[in-house]
Amino acid sequence: MAGPFDLGDETAYRAWRDAKLAAYPRSVDELVVTVGDPRQLTAAEHAAILDRCRRANMAIYVSGHLEADKALPRRLGQQFGLARLDRNLLADEDAISTLTVAEEQDGMRGEYIPYTNRPIRWHTDGYYNPPENRICGMILHCVQAAERGGENRLLDHEVVYILLRDRDPEYVRVLSEPDVMTIPARMDESGVARPAQTGPVFSVLPDSGALHMRYTARTRSIQWREGAAVRAAVAALESILAEDSPFVLTARLEPGMGLICNNVLHDRSGFDDSPARRRVIYRGRYLDRIRGTEMQPQA
Repeated sequence: MAGPFDLGDETAYRAWRDAKLAAYPRSVDELVVTVGDPRQLTAAEHAAILDRCRRANMAIYVSGHLEADKALPRRLGQQFGLARLDRNLLADEDAISTLTVAEEQDGMRGEYIPYTNRPIRWHTDGYYNPPENRICGMILHCVQAAERGGENRLLDHEVVYILLRDRDPEYVRVLSEPDVMTIPARMDESGVARPAQTGPVFSVLPDSGALHMRYTARTRSIQWREGAAVRAAVAALESILAEDSPFVLTARLEPGMGLICNNVLHDRSGFDDSPARRRVIYRGRYLDRIRGTEMQPQA
């Protein structure tokens, strides 16, 4: 189907690209919306968050609600059509994960980097999920920040697509092939706990026409298809993510703040907790995109 993500439709791509870059925030402050109660947004608050998500696939909300209440991110998401939570391995019973440094008694959580204080490299969430459980939306809600560190860098995957396609459309073509990237199987004492998952980096969602990206910079978690074309495309992508780009926005979530997004690229710096400030983040991963951010026809 023709459109901005069709390499054969240069006219649609140029119109979409120019509008996207013209509207994209140049400061993280442009993402921020102050709200009274995230569980029950006013019409103006909802419109302001949606505006940011249309421009950059993400918004940051700031509220005075500091309580440890999982209903807060859940009810916020519902107001934007985020309803189908992904019940991943280490999520809590309600399918929302409590991200904090694992204690010794937490078992296997300590084996996974989100439950440590180590830095996390560029990735989109759920890159190891099969297509039927594709992660399209995400909410991070801060209950408590660390004593030091824990910043997130944020980058709209649509901007990465633009930077890569402008460099050479062949890179996009290669990274859109269905067998270009494999996440190896996860093994446990019983055998295969999660099978290997092969798929593209870039794909177009059939229901919304929106761009989706699955990626991790963790070299131990990824296998690329052999070949010079793949190596060149991956090197170009890594080069873009390593640049000091004005499109990369950095934020540190403080208590009562949160990120709502269409699973944009993000990383996390390392951090240090203290007895009084132990980092706690609620994370909801969704099979839905934010309602109202579907692709719009280009004039």
